[in-house]
Formats: sequence, structure tokens, C-alpha cells
Amino acid sequence: MQTLPLADTTRRTTRLGFGCSSIMGAIGRRDSLRLLEAAYDAGIRHFDVAPAYGYGEAESCLCDLIHRHPADITVTSKYGIPLAKRSPLIRLGRHVTRPLIQLLPGIKQRLAQAANTATHNPDRPTFTVAQAKASLERSLTALRIQHIDLWLLHEATAVDLTDDSLLHFLNQQVKQGTIGSFGIGSDSSKIPALLAERPAYCRTLQYDWSVLSPAITPTNSFRIHHRALTTRFRTFHAAFLQQKDRTNRWSKATNIDLTIPDNLAALMLKAALVMNPASIILFSSKSPLHIHENVRIAEDRTLEAPAIALYQLIQAERDQLTSE
Repeated sequence: MQTLPLADTTRRTTRLGFGCSSIMGAIGRRDSLRLLEAAYDAGIRHFDVAPAYGYGEAESCLCDLIHRHPADITVTSKYGIPLAKRSPLIRLGRHVTRPLIQLLPGIKQRLAQAANTATHNPDRPTFTVAQAKASLERSLTALRIQHIDLWLLHEATAVDLTDDSLLHFLNQQVKQGTIGSFGIGSDSSKIPALLAERPAYCRTLQYDWSVLSPAITPTNSFRIHHRALTTRFRTFHAAFLQQKDRTNRWSKATNIDLTIPDNLAALMLKAALVMNPASIILFSSKSPLHIHENVRIAEDRTLEAPAIALYQLIQAERDQLTSE
């Protein structure tokens, strides 16, 4: 798989990365490790995690993969979103058996809703040196490593970063070798203000991007993107099918039948890679087959031209798409 330098660290990693938000949530440790191993076996070497993922257990799960393959895995972790409180509902939800779900179809959803309520932490992140230091120590302990390649301020905004001592702490950790580099992982809407008002924190920027996003203004920041399929892929595809003329034109322009959801999803992922050639593209999945398919898409050079065509079509018709 194609690789690139990881931000301003000394390491290289794969352009396609696996987001660990999908592990240790509704699935247990064994299945979570199976997903991580599937990603590694498929060729992925970059893994993105956070203390809040998997109800606070994702980092300790990822550490098992790291110690099975210590030489070539790179890791992004984060600080900012408070760790949710543990709940017995989580364990119950993970062990609901398939026959019980078949007998009571609504139970899985109700358990998921209850677990989300029990573990939700409404507190805004606070970006202080004391809390940053404590969070970094917790992550290093959970991952059982002495160095995190990339450490991001999770959901930080420009107004959160008024304490220059935090920036000093981050630079100090780079010098000491505790972290390779740092940056911010936030919503795309927060990025312009961060670049304008807090550029020193923006060595790396991790935020959502898809073919539906506006063109990116070039910066000196290393970029990592997620949500290549957006959070509303099904809605987008359903609306696309209603516009027969557009459906036919786009399928003809890409030479791919875009009425098939998997085809459109494949081109959207490929477009994220092609249109952001110096960036890492993250995805999450609970299916080993889906993981291997995404890697196949990433390595399929015949999809490059159709992906560019799709991006250009969407950009040309952006005003129409947003008004529908």
C-alpha cells in the first residue's frame, strides 16, 4: 500500500488508516481484535484511537495489536473529550445473544440507547496543561508504549486554546520524545478559525472531508481526513436516485453504474484519496470483508479517473445539490 511521511515526525505510514471508534463499543474484545488484525493483514499500518472510544477501552484493545506487531504500526491518539463513566449496561449490551435479538428485535436498539445515555458525558473538553498531562499518561499506560506518534487535541476550538502554557507543554513533549508531533482533531467548520487564530497548534489537522465538501484552501498543515462517505450517505444516494437525468449523466461520465450504492461509496472513498494525495484517509468498519474491500479500492488505479470525474461533477453542481 502507498505510504507517506506521518506529519512532521520521522516515521512513514500508510495512506489509508483505520479508525478505532468502531471497536469495543457494541462488540467485545475478541471481535474488536479480529477487526484490528483484519486491517493489519490487509496492509493498513496507521491506527487512530482516543481515550473516549469504545467506552474508554479502545486504547487498551489496540495495545494488543501494537505489541503483536511492534515494528511498523503508527498511532494517533487524542486528548480533550472527557472519558465517559463505565456502566453495566455496556457489558450487558455486548453479550446479548443473537437468538434473544431475533425473539425481541427492539432490544438491541434499546440497550444501545441506554448505554449511550449511561456513558454520555455532557461536559465540554477543557484544554489545560494539568489535564493534558494526565490524559497523555493514561493513554501511554493504556497503550503500553512510551511514545505516541501523533497526539491531537480532540474537538478543540480556537476559543479553547488561550493558554500558551499548553502549547509549551506540547512542544516539550515532542522534544522529550513522548509524542512525535501534535495537532487538532475537530469538525471541519472549526478549522478556518483555528488556522487564523491558533496556527501554532495546527501542525496536523484532522477533520471530516468528502466529495461533497468545498475545495480545501492549501495550508502548511499535515491533513488527516475521515467520513469520506459523509454521515448521510444513504440520504445522498436516495436523493441521487430521484434525479434520473443526473444519475444517467454521472454514470456515463464515470463509466460506472452509480445507481448501485457500493459503486458510489467506492468512488467517494477513492476520491478522498486521489483529491488529498498528501493526506491520510481514515475509515471505520465492523466487517473484515469491508476492510479488505476498502484496501482493494485504495490500491485500484483504474478507479482514479472515475473518482476525479465524480468530484468534478459534484463541485460543478454543488449549488443544485445543496438546494435539493
